[in-house]
Amino acid sequence: MEEYLNAERINALVDMAIPIGINILVAIAVFVIGKWIARKITDIIVVLLNKVKGMDETLVRFLENIIYYILMMVVVLTALSKLGVETTSFFAILGAAGLAIGLALKDSLGNFASGVMLIMFKPFKLGDFVTVAGVSGTVKEISIFSSVIITGDNQKMIVPNGAITSGTIVNVNANPTRRVDLLVGIGYDDDIKKTKDVLTNILESDDRIIHNKGLTVAVSELADSSVNFVVRAWVNTPDYWAVKFDLTEQVKLRFDKEGISIPYPQQDVHHHNQA
Repeated sequence: MEEYLNAERINALVDMAIPIGINILVAIAVFVIGKWIARKITDIIVVLLNKVKGMDETLVRFLENIIYYILMMVVVLTALSKLGVETTSFFAILGAAGLAIGLALKDSLGNFASGVMLIMFKPFKLGDFVTVAGVSGTVKEISIFSSVIITGDNQKMIVPNGAITSGTIVNVNANPTRRVDLLVGIGYDDDIKKTKDVLTNILESDDRIIHNKGLTVAVSELADSSVNFVVRAWVNTPDYWAVKFDLTEQVKLRFDKEGISIPYPQQDVHHHNQA
C-alpha cells in the first residue's frame, strides 16, 4: 500500500513537472529566438537610418540602443508569460516607474529632445561660430544632452541643449559672405564730396572686399555734432573681423592725411572773475 502511494506521488510530481519543464523550455526558446529577432530588426532599422541624408551618427547609435532595449523588454515579458507569470502587473509597474522617472528627469528629457532637434535640423555644425544662450564661441561638440562651446578667450562652456533651442540661435558661419558695416562721422566744416571719395578709395583698395556685390558710402545722418556716413562692403565670412579692423584703422589714417576731422565730445569751461 505504501509503495503504491509513493508511486502515485511520483506520477503526480511527474505530471506536474512535465508542463513546467515544457513551459521553461518554451520560455527559453522564446527568449533566445526573440533576442535574435530583436537584434535583426534593430540592425535593419539602423541600416535604414544610415541611409537618411544628414542623419547624425550619435543619434543613430542612441536610437539603436533605445529600439533594441524596447524590443528586448517585449521579449522578456513574452517569455515570462510562457512561464505563467501575470505580465499585466509588470506593465502597471513599468508605467508607474516610467511616470516617476519622467517627472524626476524632466529637464534631462527636455535637453535630450532638444539634442535630437539640433542633430536632425542642424542649425549649426562643428566649427561654426555661434551665439547661443548668451554664450558666443566656436562649436566643439554636439551631444544628446549638451553642447560644448569654446569662447574666443579659450574657455570651455558646456551649454544644455534645452537652453539653446529655447532661445535665439545666431550662426555667424551660416552664409559664405557677410557685410561689414561702419559708421563714420566728420565735422560740419569738412568737405562731404572729398570724404566720400576717400572712403570709396579705401574700400576699392582692399582686395578682400567682394566688389561685384556693391559698395555703399552714403550720408546717413546729420547728427548734433557730426555728419555721419554709412560704409558698407561685402566680404567672405572668414575675412570679416580682419577687414573690419583694417578698414577702421585705414579710415583714421587717411582722414588724418587728408585733413578730415573726426568729431569727439568736448566741453568748454568758462571762468568769470567777479570784483
